[in-house]
Amino acid sequence: MTSHLQGDEATAAAPRQSLGLPAGQRESAPPSSSYVYAIGRAGSGLDTAAPRLTGLRDGRVRTASADGLTALVSSVPADAFSEEGMKAQLENLTELEEIARTHHTVVEAAHTGTTVLPMRLATVYLDDARVRSMLRERGAEFDALLSRLEGHAELGVKVYADPSAAAAGPAPASDGPEPAAPPVSPGRAYLQQRRAQRRTQRDAYRAAGAVADEVRERAAALARDRVAHRPQQGELAAGAGENIANEAYLVPTDRLREFHRALANVADGVPGVRIEVTGPWAPYSFATATANPPTGSRSA
Repeated sequence: MTSHLQGDEATAAAPRQSLGLPAGQRESAPPSSSYVYAIGRAGSGLDTAAPRLTGLRDGRVRTASADGLTALVSSVPADAFSEEGMKAQLENLTELEEIARTHHTVVEAAHTGTTVLPMRLATVYLDDARVRSMLRERGAEFDALLSRLEGHAELGVKVYADPSAAAAGPAPASDGPEPAAPPVSPGRAYLQQRRAQRRTQRDAYRAAGAVADEVRERAAALARDRVAHRPQQGELAAGAGENIANEAYLVPTDRLREFHRALANVADGVPGVRIEVTGPWAPYSFATATANPPTGSRSA
């Protein structure tokens, strides 16, 4: 996620006027920029939704429209959201979380009422005039994307491998008592244990890979598109185990429940493997272009 302040740098240094302030107070008002959250079609309900939403730094969300398109924007301090200012904020985990949470809240609130095209985190323009210019310049691109996303939502699917859970699973059934094993030295016993652990780990990852393949096959019949993200690690990974597959699917809204049901039992009876399905979300992963069509699917 990187900040990309739009517009001429020379213009960025020019004095600005804060909207809504009396003329005598304008010179003392700090300069501001326009932060863009999402784009939708004009007259789609964004004008009604905007006044109810609060943006970054508690700013009021408003609309900027041109050529049949509307952007949800709010004013942010120009210095804090310049290239250097955004770099500092994105390196601060607390500030990054606040920006991401507010951005997501605005986008999801708008998404509940209409089709929106989520913008990248930290999309900042010099002012609303530049936002409207962007809508005119990229109108055909945005119109095509909105048409493609209409009636769809994003679902996230993650597959996890947990060798420790696999090792703790029930042992295979036996036809009778196992014969007593001959005694072994402590060193040999340790080596045998290590080999067993490695074998359990390999089996868990192989099983998780097979589950991930089955997930893609089942999802292909229900999703219009798929995007494969980098597996999450560290604090980003939820729960136990290692995230080996992290994918997003663009699913028709009338098939969301069917999608959940299709994946609900894929990992049943597979020790050390679990599936996590999240959403529905606004289609963040599909806001640019078609990425990875699901295997076996056809373009609509």
